[in-house]
Amino acid sequence: MPYFDNLRGLLDDALLWADLRHEQGGDVQEILKRLREDIARARQNLRKTAPGTAVRRHEPNALARIRALRPDGPRRLWSQLETAGLEDKLRGAWLGRAIGCTLGAPVENWPIVDMEQIAKQTGMPFPPEDYWPDHPRSDDVRYGKSRMAEYLKGGMSCVPVDDDVTYTLLGLLILEEYGPDFTTDDVGRAWIQYLPMACTAEDVALRNLKKGVPASKAGAKDNPFQEWIGADIRSDPWGYAAPGWPEKAAEFAWRDAYLSHRHNGIYGAMFFAATIAAAFAEDTPGGAIAVGLTEIPENCRLAHDIHWAIDVAPSLKDWRSAREAVDERFRGMHAVHTNNNACLTVFGLLLGGMDFTKTIGITVAMGLDNDCTAATAGSILGAIIGAKNIPAHWWKPFRNRTRTYMNGQEWFRNSDIVRRFKAVSKKVWAS
Repeated sequence: MPYFDNLRGLLDDALLWADLRHEQGGDVQEILKRLREDIARARQNLRKTAPGTAVRRHEPNALARIRALRPDGPRRLWSQLETAGLEDKLRGAWLGRAIGCTLGAPVENWPIVDMEQIAKQTGMPFPPEDYWPDHPRSDDVRYGKSRMAEYLKGGMSCVPVDDDVTYTLLGLLILEEYGPDFTTDDVGRAWIQYLPMACTAEDVALRNLKKGVPASKAGAKDNPFQEWIGADIRSDPWGYAAPGWPEKAAEFAWRDAYLSHRHNGIYGAMFFAATIAAAFAEDTPGGAIAVGLTEIPENCRLAHDIHWAIDVAPSLKDWRSAREAVDERFRGMHAVHTNNNACLTVFGLLLGGMDFTKTIGITVAMGLDNDCTAATAGSILGAIIGAKNIPAHWWKPFRNRTRTYMNGQEWFRNSDIVRRFKAVSKKVWAS
């Protein structure tokens, strides 16, 4: 339930009365004109309202100030790029992301009870241990490219289109075209070139860019979504490009996230990029998460929330109690916010352990923005265990292909994606 649900109800009720009186021939235009003016005035005042003191003190947006507020950390886990086993880990990370996203996409933001119902109707276990065999809207088309049937078991012939995989590959293109010294301005240029569409914070930033707003300001102007999950679902390419170097991965993520997000929206990207980079060198998800926390401000809300998730995880009975704990802590927060979904991702990793199927299955089952959370969990665990330890029934249906909605870059071969990220990582470490 949203924080201010009573206001939504009042507005809905007012509009129902307006409809009724209008249909009855009553004059409602003057009342609605004043209502619009009042709402516009309130919106303007809310935009001008400053964040609270704690945010101003502990949650800066500038990279230098963010770094000044970090706890002690390793910054680098390797002294040089460790190439032994790197290709298998990169393949595991990429496939883990694609698998988690594809499993979650058909039930994105579904209530748990609805996911349980479709599992029961199709005779599959829940949490899922394989792709969904059926869907009530199998003819729906996502992102103008892939029918929902193409996300299902038996209907799949590639990694189907999704923003969670598209942004990963857009990050690869940015690294290849602009190099390790790419800037936020370069990210903006790439968005205009490659993205025909975007959602929430990314949509605001893209529209601002097209209006001529500088990249440095595009994420702050008229953007109430600046702490939603969009930046952290773009974090993976930066971890793949800087394996074993969490500080550099977090820096890359900052340059990207600053285009569209602020405060915890930026920190979500930095945290997960650093965690993914650490996953190439760490032996457990918990170890990678601990490193990721050292790259964001120690006293920001996201750091406190992740530490809470780590602390309570051992006492949770199962994934259901994990979702209940998140609902209680984040009551009122939107379902696609950074912080609540980050905690579900952490719970999925800590409760799933080193079992890939269990990890992505329970992460999807916990709900909220579960194609995003499962994609990130799959990416982190995939980097730790490598592709050789991901069951083949998850990745064979992809037939070594991925589809995106980018202009002029619709099809990729998964083997090429891995090869190209490996080449980029060599350039990053050489720099």
